[in-house]
Amino acid sequence: MTRVWPITTVTDAARARIATARIAAAFGVPVLERTRLVAALSARLRQCLTKGGTWRLVLDTTASPAEEGLLHAVVHPSWDGEPPWRMTVHCPEAADLSGPDAVPENVGILAEALLGADEDTALVLDQLADQEELVAYHREELHQTNQGVLALHAELDAAGRAQREAFAAERAAHQEAERARRRLTFLADASAVLTASLNHDEIVRRLPDLLVPEYARSVDVWLFDAEDDRRLPGEPPLEVGTQLLGTGPDRPSPHPAAAVLAARTGRPQYAADHPGGLPGVDDRPPSATDPAGPLLHVPLPTRHAPLGVLTLSPPGASWDPDDAVMLIELTRRASIAIDNARRFEHNRDIAETLQRALLTDLPTTPGLGLAARYLPATYGLNIGGDWYDAFRQPDGSLITVIGDVTGHGLRAAVMMSQLRTALRAYAVDGGSPGQLLTRLHVFLHHLQPDLYATAVIARFHPEDPTLTWAAAGHPPPVLRTPDGRVHVLDARPGAMLGIPLKQEIADHTVRLTPGSTLALYTDGLVERRAQGIDPGIERLAAALGAFRSEELDADLAGSADRMLHPLLSDSERDDDVCLLLCHIDSRTGRPRPSAS
Repeated sequence: MTRVWPITTVTDAARARIATARIAAAFGVPVLERTRLVAALSARLRQCLTKGGTWRLVLDTTASPAEEGLLHAVVHPSWDGEPPWRMTVHCPEAADLSGPDAVPENVGILAEALLGADEDTALVLDQLADQEELVAYHREELHQTNQGVLALHAELDAAGRAQREAFAAERAAHQEAERARRRLTFLADASAVLTASLNHDEIVRRLPDLLVPEYARSVDVWLFDAEDDRRLPGEPPLEVGTQLLGTGPDRPSPHPAAAVLAARTGRPQYAADHPGGLPGVDDRPPSATDPAGPLLHVPLPTRHAPLGVLTLSPPGASWDPDDAVMLIELTRRASIAIDNARRFEHNRDIAETLQRALLTDLPTTPGLGLAARYLPATYGLNIGGDWYDAFRQPDGSLITVIGDVTGHGLRAAVMMSQLRTALRAYAVDGGSPGQLLTRLHVFLHHLQPDLYATAVIARFHPEDPTLTWAAAGHPPPVLRTPDGRVHVLDARPGAMLGIPLKQEIADHTVRLTPGSTLALYTDGLVERRAQGIDPGIERLAAALGAFRSEELDADLAGSADRMLHPLLSDSERDDDVCLLLCHIDSRTGRPRPSAS
C-alpha cells in the first residue's frame, strides 16, 4: 500500500499528519511509537512549510496477513540537492486501506479531526503521569545537571540561529539565482525579437517596447547618418542628420554631453548627481537638460565606430549593477542587429537596382502580343536568376526566351545577365532555338563550371504559322489553342545548361493559328515542395484555358495578372516567379501592344 500527499500549505500538512496517525493505528502500531512517528513527522512538516515549495509525503507498508511488516514515512523535498526525510515503524497487524483517504477537505471539520487526533498523545501523557513520582526522586540530580542543560540550550539556540541564518542565505541565493535566470531569459528573448527583423527602423522601434517599463522609464535611440560613418576614430558624431526615437514625457533633448562622450569614447556613461557604481560604466555629472534624474548612455558598438547611442532613464532610483550589465549586453546585440539590417538593406537596394536594370522592354510586333510578369521571392535579397527576353533576329523572326539560373542573390543575377547578353549575341548570327541553347550550354560550362541554368526558347516568324521551340531542363511550354484546349509541349527536352555533358539540343515545331497563346514560365510559378511540379503545371493549364481569345486579344497584360492571382495564393514564396505570354491576335494583321 502506498499513499502520497502533496504538502504546500498548513492545511495540507495537517491533513497529512491526521492521515498518518490513522494509518499507523490501523496497522496496530503501539501508542508510543505512533506518537513518536506523528510528532517527528509534524516537526519535519513544519520545516517544510518554513522552506516553502511543494513537498511530498509518501507512506508505504510491507505488511501482509502472514507476517509483521514495516510502515515507511518519507518526505521528499521540492528541489534537488536535499536528501528526503525518512522514518520507519513496525506494523504488528495487517489492514486493508484500499479505499480513498477519509481525511475531510472542509477546514472546520479538518480542525476538529486534528483535535481528535491527539488521543494518542493523551494516552502517552497518562503513562507519563505514572512516571512523575520517579521523576521527583531525580529532581536533585536534575538540579545538579541544570548548568549542563543550560549550556546545552545555549548551544541549541546558537545552532538554531545558525540554521535560520543558513535558511535566510539559501533563500537569498535562490532569489538571486531566480533574478539571474530572469535576466538571461529576457536577454535571449529580446535578442530573438531584435534579430527577427532586417529593417533597422523596426529594430529601433522595438527597443522601447522591450525595455519599458521593467528596465527603463524612457528610452531614446540616437542613430548616426551615413555621413557620420566617415568620421575619424575618436572624433565625436556630427550634430546634423541624426534620428532620435524617444518614449516618455520627460525624455532628454538630443545629444546630451554624456551621450556625445559615449559616442566618442565607446564607453557607457552614467550621468547623475551621485556615483552609480555600475561595472564598466563611467560616472559623469548630471545632464544640464535633465539634472533631476540619472541617465545611462550606452554606445551602439560596431567593429569600426558606434552606430549611435542608447539613452535610458531608470525605472526607479537607479539600476541594479547586474541589470546594467545586462542592458549593456542587450545594447551590443541590438547594435549588431541594426548593423546587419543596414548592410542587408544596402545590398538589397543594389540587388533591386540591378534587377530593374535587367528587366526587358518587350518589342511591339504586329499580330503578336507579349506580356511578362516577374515576381521576386519574398525571402532574401529579392533577386534571383529568373529572366525573360524577347528580341528580333536579322531575318525578322522574334525570339522569346525564359530561363532560370540556379541559386539566388547577386551571383545568380550577374550570371543571368551574362547569359542574356550571350544569347542576344549568338542570335545575331541566326540559328534555331535548339542551336542557340546548345551554344549557351557550352558558354555556361566554360564560364562557370559550378553554375547551371534552364531555359526555353520559342521563335515566331511573321510569315510562317509554325512555332519552333527548344527546352533545356526547363518546365515545358503550355499552348492554348483558339478552341480553348490547352496542350503541354513536353517533347523530349535537352539537359540543364552547363552540366558536364556534351549535348545537341533538338528543335520542336507546332502549328499556330490566330488566337493561340503560348505560356513560358519558371518553376517558381508551378512548383511546391509538398506537391511537386506536375500539379502546378496542371493548374497553370487550367488557368490559361479559362480565358477566351477575345479577352487575350483585348488585354493580355491584365490576363497575365488574373492568371497569376490564383496560382500564387501563398503570401510567401521562397523562389522567383516569371511568366511570359505570347498571344497570336485572332484579329490577324492588327498590331498589339506588349506589356512587361
